Amino acid sequence: MHDTEAALSNRRTSSRWQRIATAWITAALMLVLAGPATAASMFYIRGGGDGHGIGMSQYGAYGYALHGKQYRWILAHYYQGTSIGTVDPNRTVRVLLASGSGAFSGASRAGRKRLDPATTYTAKPGADGSVTLLEPTGKKVGTFPAPLTVSGPGPLRLAGVGTYRGQLELRPDGAGGIETVNAIGLDDYVRGVISAEMPSSWAPQALMVQAVAARTYAITSDVGASDFDLYPDTRSQMYEGVGAETPSTDAAVVATRGQVVTYNGVPVITYFFNSSGGHTEDIQNVWPGATPEPWLRGVPDPYDGAGGDPYHRWGYDLTIAAATARLRSYLRGVLVGIRITKHGSSPRILTAEVVGTTGSVRVTGIQLQHAFGLLTTDAAFTTITTAAGPSPAVQRAFDRAVTRSRRAVAQTIQTLVPLIHDLVATTIPTVHGTIFPAVKAGTLSVQLQTGHGWQTVLDTPLRAGGTYTAQVPRPGTYRVVYGGIDGPPVIVS
Repeated sequence: MHDTEAALSNRRTSSRWQRIATAWITAALMLVLAGPATAASMFYIRGGGDGHGIGMSQYGAYGYALHGKQYRWILAHYYQGTSIGTVDPNRTVRVLLASGSGAFSGASRAGRKRLDPATTYTAKPGADGSVTLLEPTGKKVGTFPAPLTVSGPGPLRLAGVGTYRGQLELRPDGAGGIETVNAIGLDDYVRGVISAEMPSSWAPQALMVQAVAARTYAITSDVGASDFDLYPDTRSQMYEGVGAETPSTDAAVVATRGQVVTYNGVPVITYFFNSSGGHTEDIQNVWPGATPEPWLRGVPDPYDGAGGDPYHRWGYDLTIAAATARLRSYLRGVLVGIRITKHGSSPRILTAEVVGTTGSVRVTGIQLQHAFGLLTTDAAFTTITTAAGPSPAVQRAFDRAVTRSRRAVAQTIQTLVPLIHDLVATTIPTVHGTIFPAVKAGTLSVQLQTGHGWQTVLDTPLRAGGTYTAQVPRPGTYRVVYGGIDGPPVIVS
């Protein structure tokens, strides 16, 4: 009986100590896990280039010129398999200058009617499709069948637009105004294009590349109009007439007189654009439905960053809320990030997935470009989340341990003791978070903000699913750096 009472007493004492130990351990865990924590999440876009990406990159051509390449070599690089041919440099091309006002000066003839080059005349549309010319006083000069061609001893000035060589063709525009078309010789037209498309201070070989590309484009493009061949803007190529002529660009026109890009001896369309970001693209990958062309394939563009190209690399940092607002029509649940699923011959996006917490939506690169207002489809998207304090995995382990403690106190003590050890050893102070999308076996750096900027204190590997946890040396403001992107800062107490 004595032994039994002693045993019962020992068991009651042991149970009481187990309860006390469990309470202390649980309290310690709660203190650890209840410490102050901050969290931040950002959505990063990093891309390159400006323009459609087909054919010749202007900054890239400049870079090649600076590295000693001649214009013929540069053209053959961007337009694969092509050669240089020639056409009549004086053949006429027609450029739509304006619709609306038809006031001009510098003309000595309108049809067979003599005019004073110093006088500004105004053209008015007639109800029967004719064109009436008026002097500044309102006096009628005459009525002419359309189109009315005006010419002069020198360049003609179209009021409010610019000054142009060649002739002006005037006709009613169908909306109560006058359509004005510049009929001009091919090489004189090119003189008005080069510096409107490329700085006239660039290397001579780059200007010669632009001269040949512009000349070829002028005779091979088709705007689908019956009265003119070209627009004076990016719908065709930039054209500013006499106002764009400079000694260096005129020299490029003379040096390449009548030269065009040919494939199998036939002039072919020479698309060009501002900046490639490092690689041009196949035409069919940019414009769905376009016929693949052997001279319009993507090629490396290693010198695209020449001349301080501001478009070679660019980026935007958005809050998750801002990114969500842009992607709302493609998003299911809360935004996780964007995963690219297919690239073109360059890093330009063909297809991607917008990943949400309740599902993914397939999108095209063009859709993403429009959603975010990007310069190109050459872009990458990264979501970085950083938080201070123990990771959710540690919190879940604690919760499971406390639940088990209600069923088996002794077993819980064995579970909680090493958990506390791990918490103290690895999560005080700690940062954790996620990267999406993440490279398998990737690493990131953890940086501490100091009085001298950001200092890397450690590198840590990414775990499965792009998660990370890192013990930091002391309280402070921290951020992670992944793939050259600086994540959002958080305060670790």
